[in-house]
Formats: sequence, C-alpha cells, structure tokens
Amino acid sequence: MTGQKLGTFCMVLHSHLPWLAGHGTWPVGEEWLYQAWAHSYLPLVRMLERFAAEGREDVLTLGVTPVLAAQLDDPYSLRGAHDWLGNWSVRAQYAANRWRSADPLLREVAAAEYRDAEHALEDFETRWRHGFSPLLRRLVDARAVELLGGPVTHPFQPLLDPRLREFALRSGLADTTLRLGSTPEGIWAPECGYSPGMEAGYAAAGVRRFLVDGPALHGDTAAARPVGDSDVLCFGRDLEVAYRVWSPKSGYPGDPAYRDFHTFDHPSGLKPSRVTGKTVPPGEKKPYEPQRAARAVDKHVADFVDLVRSRLTELRERHGKPSLVVAAYDTELYGHWWHEGPAWLEGVLRALPEAGIEVTTLRGAAESGHVGAPVELPASSWGSGKDWRVWEGGKVADIVEANEKLQHVLLSAVDDQSGEFRDPRLDRLASEAMLALASDWAFMVSKDSAVDYAQRRAAVHTERCYALAAGADPHTDTVFGHLDARELARTGG
Repeated sequence: MTGQKLGTFCMVLHSHLPWLAGHGTWPVGEEWLYQAWAHSYLPLVRMLERFAAEGREDVLTLGVTPVLAAQLDDPYSLRGAHDWLGNWSVRAQYAANRWRSADPLLREVAAAEYRDAEHALEDFETRWRHGFSPLLRRLVDARAVELLGGPVTHPFQPLLDPRLREFALRSGLADTTLRLGSTPEGIWAPECGYSPGMEAGYAAAGVRRFLVDGPALHGDTAAARPVGDSDVLCFGRDLEVAYRVWSPKSGYPGDPAYRDFHTFDHPSGLKPSRVTGKTVPPGEKKPYEPQRAARAVDKHVADFVDLVRSRLTELRERHGKPSLVVAAYDTELYGHWWHEGPAWLEGVLRALPEAGIEVTTLRGAAESGHVGAPVELPASSWGSGKDWRVWEGGKVADIVEANEKLQHVLLSAVDDQSGEFRDPRLDRLASEAMLALASDWAFMVSKDSAVDYAQRRAAVHTERCYALAAGADPHTDTVFGHLDARELARTGG
C-alpha cells in the first residue's frame, strides 16, 4: 500500500441535551446541562480553536441541535452555568479540606478539580459572555468544522405528521441560520430516525446529506449513498469502529484507569474514583490517578488508529479503491460521560494524519468522491434493534398516544386561525408542542433512565399545550421567541 491513498476517516459529533428549565445545582436538580457545558463543550471548543489556529480545515463534523444552541446562548443559562462553575471551584476546595488527612491521591484529585474549575471559569468569563454561537460561527467560517443542523427540537421524525416534520426541520434550519449566518447543508436526524420518503422532504428543505446507522445500509458504509432517486446523500456509521469506543460492554471508557462516572463523593459532588473494575462496588473503588489515565489514553489512541487503518485496508482490498470510515458519537461522551474523552479525541485527530489517513468531514468526503450507488433505505434508527421500538414500543405507548393527540390539537388550532397577523398564543403553542414531542422522553422511559423526570417533562409541556389551545394567555418566556406558527399553516405535507 506504500504511496497509495488508504482511505478517509470522518469523526462526527452530535451535541444534544433535553431542554431543561430550573436546572438546579448539586446535590439536587438536573445538572446535565451544566456538567456537559463544563466538561464537554468548553474543552471541545478549545480543541477546535487550537486546530483552527494551526490552519487545519475539516477537522470534524459537528451537529448542534437548535434547542441546545438556544440553551447555550440564553442569558438565564449563561448565568446558571457561571454559578455552577463557581460552585465547582468551591466544592473542590471543600473536598481538599475534607481529604487533608486522607490518601494523597484524593488530595491530588481535589487539587486537579480546583485547577480545572478555575481554568473553566476564566475561559467562560472571558470568552463565553455572549454564548456559544459567536464561538461556533468563527469555527464554521474558518472551515475548521462542518456544521450539521436538524429539526428545531429533537423529535423522532418518523412519528411526526408530515406537516409538523416539515415545520420542525425548516424552523431548525432557520434557527441555525439566524445564530450562525449560514444554513447547514447536512443534518444529524434525531436518533438517526428514518422513514422511506423522508429524503424528499430533506431535498425540498435544502438538506444534501444526513446520517443513518450502519445496519440501515446492511453494514456497507464505505461510501456515501444517494437515497432513492434523489441527490440527497446518506452516510452510514461504521459500527465496527464506533463500538471500539462506545461499546455497551467493552468500550474504552470502561478501562480500569479511567474516572468512574457513576461513583460520587456525595458531600462534595466530585467523582474521585477510577473504574478499578466493572464488578468492584463503589465503596471499594480506588482513587483516580491522572498519570495512569493519561497512559491509558495513549494506549487507546494507538489502538484506535490501528483499528481505523486496518478497517480502511480491508475496505480498500474489498472495493479496489480508497474507502470511507465514519465514526459518530454524542458530543457529551467526550468529557461528560468519559472524563478523558477530550484528550483521546484530540490525540486521535492528530495521530490519524500522521499515520497517513486523511481526516475530513462529511462534506469533504463527498467532495473527494466517496459516493456510491443509490440505495433504498428501510425504516430505521440507531436505537435498540435499529428499528423504532425505543420510540413507539410498549413501554411508551402512552407517550405515543399523547403525542398523536397533541399533534392533532396543534394542527387544528393553527388551521382554525384566521388573519395574517402573528398570534403569540399559537407561537407559544407550537414551541411547547415541539418540546413535548422531543424523542428524549420516550428514550429515557424505554431505557429506564430518569423515567419520572422524562414522564414529568413530557406531561408538563403537553399540559401547557392544551391550556394554550383552550385560550390561555401565553407566557413571555419561550425557548424559541422567533418560532412563527403561521409557517406551520403554510406547510403542505
């Protein structure tokens, strides 16, 4: 293979968290947003800015769900995140005092947490005052990243009425354009949910490429594929490569050296333990050791590069030409769920080119000619079974029924509207409905993860919708103040 192009690798990250209100702080309330902000989004932006400063283009493809972008730009959330970062620093100081006579490794954990918190505070106070969008826009304009958009919240699109599906997608793309000054040509469809024919709606909205999970292509993910008779390309996630990182049973984050996500020191809220062993009880886990974890990162960077190189070699031999590998993950894996993830990610993105492997974006891969023959896609997702069971299975039958009724209520309210002027009540109704229809609630119930929270959030948004449909005055606070229900009246299905 010497002197021959081996193939191309694309890293795709999808940034998404459910819309949260009244997030709360440790030890009560929902910390998800602020933890991910501190441990995923801040490090990711710093890493991408380093690459941009070096003149690197097409480093990775980044999907940002509009509802998350709204949170990361929102003044309320910015104040809350700043408070959380300050509290993180205080908690680290408290832990250092508690562990003064404890294992020296615990004292180093507290010191490292304090340094990280102070660094994050300085970063946030000096560069994030106006939110995420100004930072992201510079990275997009510099072509360091390719941005993927998507529907305005995070609905499972196959279960939406076609009119709502169109409205959600067009509103999401418009929101991204408003924040960043350009419209994405690609999307990460929520949950990679697909129903035959959706490519026509994508084409009409200006979407030229989207992601599906590998099994939807029967594992043939070595090139992008036009869907049906459209010119919309689908890219398939390579599960053989992706699962080396995030396998339910044997992925990198489960290494004994890495920080254990689930084991807390409850008085401080810190996570001072390493995984130690999968069957080791929390109280018996050993203290975290940064140097041991750093050695594991180096090992796993090398292992991943070897895996990608081997996979591309196999695909080149099979197809007789350089091929494509797409690895796609939730952004929150890097830092939030997997503490060492950002270090691993930067290591991989630097080591792959050194190993002779081209690293680019989905856009770059298409421009380089990694496009195969047209394909007919089946109904699919990236959930359990690669079908729709997570979002319409028996565990969530009540949510599915409630969502169907809610869609009817929303569409009826919009169709009954007369006149050309905006109605704030209907705008708020559309906004609340899109939040109620988010895929997250069914996902959490099906996966037995924060079930009470998910059911409560779905119910709260749905109840607000019925109140608004009955004529209640709209509240002034809404996540998408520019959402115009008249656009829903104009959709044709």
